[in-house]
Amino acid sequence: MKTLYLDCGMGAAGDMLTAALLELMPESDVFIQELNALGIPDVTFIKESSKKCGITGTHIRVMVNGIEETEHLHDHHHEHENNDEETHAHYHEHGSNGEVTHTHTHEHGNGKHHHSGMQQIEQIVTELHLPENVEKDVLAVYALIAEAESHAHGIPVSEIHFHEVGTMDAIADITAVCVLMDKLSPDKVIVSPIHVGSGHVKCAHGILPVPAPATAYILRDVPIYGGGIKGELCTPTGAALLKHFAAQFGNMPIMRVSAIGYGMGAKDFATANCVRAMLGETMEEDNSILELSCNVDDMTAEAVGFAMEILFDGGALDVYTVPIGMKKSRPGILLRVICNEQDKEKMISLIFRHTTTLGIRETISRRYTLEREIKTLETPYGSVREKTSSGYGVTRLKFEYDDLTRIAKEKGISMEEVKRLIEDIK
Repeated sequence: MKTLYLDCGMGAAGDMLTAALLELMPESDVFIQELNALGIPDVTFIKESSKKCGITGTHIRVMVNGIEETEHLHDHHHEHENNDEETHAHYHEHGSNGEVTHTHTHEHGNGKHHHSGMQQIEQIVTELHLPENVEKDVLAVYALIAEAESHAHGIPVSEIHFHEVGTMDAIADITAVCVLMDKLSPDKVIVSPIHVGSGHVKCAHGILPVPAPATAYILRDVPIYGGGIKGELCTPTGAALLKHFAAQFGNMPIMRVSAIGYGMGAKDFATANCVRAMLGETMEEDNSILELSCNVDDMTAEAVGFAMEILFDGGALDVYTVPIGMKKSRPGILLRVICNEQDKEKMISLIFRHTTTLGIRETISRRYTLEREIKTLETPYGSVREKTSSGYGVTRLKFEYDDLTRIAKEKGISMEEVKRLIEDIK
């Protein structure tokens, strides 16, 4: 399986992710030309070499009207009164570290500055004529940011407005990452636990804790951590991109790495300030799974059967029982549930709810499976699904049980006779 692993030990920002993914491309200079040809209004991408703690990587500069304004995260509390003046505050996050706080007063009616809501953002993105799937990704990432800003400020998404320069900068970063993801086309994206930094960040309303409210909201249900580094390491744009593309958060899997990219931030720390991207192959059948087990001796067969049905319906990969002898010479059963790591809490809850056990044991196992493919055969007796399993030098064919039994009942013949009839048709 083609897997992309993103190491976010120093957080993440849009420009850092762009640079890291760019280094995975065989012709990165050509891709920069493609980005500049997209026609993002007033935006130019510049690629340059950067070195952090002795490691060479890439830094991406996004120029808006010839000025470098890296990620713009905005404090969008707009108070509309009977005048032509609004105060908008936004802070600039340079390479995911080192925010510079600015407060801007914009005179409306003189054409100096404009602000865009989500409707204008959608129009800008649509006019880029991106592939449909890329456009969808860009708008989904922007929607995550808008939702987070809406929640942080307690106003509807429709009232969120973005400063024009910051808008172009964010669209540039988000679009670049989405296009790169499309070109790299990993089957799975895994992201490390995210270092968000520590301390506080300045904004128009005062001093806020790190991670900033919008970033914290986006990273709900994602493993994050702080540390000794003071400053905001993960920006809302970086957080939204990771949240959108990650299929899984955790440690690096066993993989054969074919390409490595380093996307550098702007500031220098004792630790290399970069996002590291690693592209390679993992074996899907090599996945770790959990085995949850418990012993019971006071449940009826019907109750055990019902519990097994509930567990299967809840997403268990397999559920089975083994007869065992328990204390005081009582016969009992060992109930074993096999599931994925992400389903563990759900399975534990279901086991306690639908069995009489007082405790559950957990074992981490590694399983190896054959590749499976199901195709449907059209026969005079109706549709029959055929499952092909292959791998490790083995290929097996099997007709779906439910389809065989349906035909057997309709024709009043045995399952073996049904198999022979279908095989003769093939």
